[in-house]
Amino acid sequence: MAAPGQNLAVVVHRAGDLRLENHPIPEPGPNEVLLRMHSVGICGSDVHYWQHGRIGDFVVKDPMVLGHEASGTVVKVGSGVTHLKPGDRVAIEPGVPREMDEFCKTGRYNLSPTIFFCATPPDNGNLCRYYKHSASYCYKLPDNVTFEEGALIEPLSVGIHACKRGGVTLGSTVFVSGSGPIGLVNVLVAKMMGAAAVVITDISASRLQKAKEVGADFTIQVKNETPQEVASKVESLLGCMPEITVECTGVQACIQAGIYATRSGGTLVLVGLGPEMVTVPIVNAAVREVDIRGIFRYCNTWPVAIALLASKRINVKPLVTHRFPLEKALEAFETTKRGEGIKVMLKCDPSDHNP
Repeated sequence: MAAPGQNLAVVVHRAGDLRLENHPIPEPGPNEVLLRMHSVGICGSDVHYWQHGRIGDFVVKDPMVLGHEASGTVVKVGSGVTHLKPGDRVAIEPGVPREMDEFCKTGRYNLSPTIFFCATPPDNGNLCRYYKHSASYCYKLPDNVTFEEGALIEPLSVGIHACKRGGVTLGSTVFVSGSGPIGLVNVLVAKMMGAAAVVITDISASRLQKAKEVGADFTIQVKNETPQEVASKVESLLGCMPEITVECTGVQACIQAGIYATRSGGTLVLVGLGPEMVTVPIVNAAVREVDIRGIFRYCNTWPVAIALLASKRINVKPLVTHRFPLEKALEAFETTKRGEGIKVMLKCDPSDHNP
């Protein structure tokens, strides 16, 4: 077990090889802050890098610290940092542009090809005791927002970005495909943005129960229906075809159902990522003017999310179902891999395991 002064980190070396290691405590640069990490959520992508050693073109070639859903406390600030001071509690936006390119200039910095992103090879994440990060991408948490809520801003941001890209607004009818953590944050955000009715699908009854708890109006447990049958179930429950579908699984049959389900002139947002090539009824989408939009992470969502959490307009606390101390990270990863619960949270500060 690491002494308190040491920097225990969760490191993937290659597919199937996950280790707890001690790393040196980093020194922040002029525009960086050193953080004592508090709460870090485990994401499906963390598990995927551990199990497969890659996601698409992002391949683990050298040992990499995992973790990108995170919050912590400032312990040291670089010479150029003015808006943060030691003791400040912050949420961390994991994507930091490395250059002011055309995407940054237009406010879509998430699309910058050279962006730094926690726990995406070759960039290290923050599932460790001490971590340094660009100060501009650390956001001060109000006193009434917990560290765990701060860490959950990362998945919540995916929902905010997806619902914005889908055009969710007052009275929208929305179909969310997949009831994992990302499906659930899309339910939360869609309802808060004014959706009149949200229907969600999954194969897991327990996950659909959680969707009900966070505000889904209707749930469909998919067994062996065809995509067309799923689409017609969605329509009959809503009483109409949804204007917006948010697809959070990446599964081919679910993308197909998303196209069939969306009303003509509506929008399908693709959030979940599966195989590179999928077969979809593109002519059906084309002749019915169904807009298909992708999302890549998020941008400009942290201030919005903090305002929503501080004003209690949105409640992400029910998403956390398991907590483990950092020393038990391997057990926590096994729990996530088995699909137990919703969000597994690692507690990185040995002196404070509170939410």
